[in-house]
Amino acid sequence: MRAVVTRVESASVQIAGETVGEIGTGYLILLGVAPEDDEATARKLADKICNLRVFEDENGKMNLNLEQVGGALLVVSQFTLYADTSSRRPGFSRAAKPGHAAPLYEYFMACCRGRGFRVEHGEFGADMRVSSVNDGPVTILFDTTGGTSF
Repeated sequence: MRAVVTRVESASVQIAGETVGEIGTGYLILLGVAPEDDEATARKLADKICNLRVFEDENGKMNLNLEQVGGALLVVSQFTLYADTSSRRPGFSRAAKPGHAAPLYEYFMACCRGRGFRVEHGEFGADMRVSSVNDGPVTILFDTTGGTSF
């Protein structure tokens, strides 16, 4: 899985002009799923994100997590995080097919809810308009297939 997590003052997602998800302080999460991902991957990613300490404490240090600031999550499916950019026209064969990705997207959100967080979301596969007021900006990339975050 890949997730782009942005600390926000507010964020919302619209479909066909209607707001379907909206949060104040918290994280806007763009979430992509790969074919090899499973529920264990989604649980681990949810745990890492929900415990991430990137909110400022009384000394201006990034030391507080989502729970400590009373934050929420807005999760938006984003298959384009798996774009193959070796040519000018990106390919998306590295992204999981909807039949595999949609249940894991839902499971990831359920894991976050299970930790007590309010989770708003877009609609898997829909054409969405995402707005955010980034805080910092602070944006963290998670990639469960390697790299430094796992």
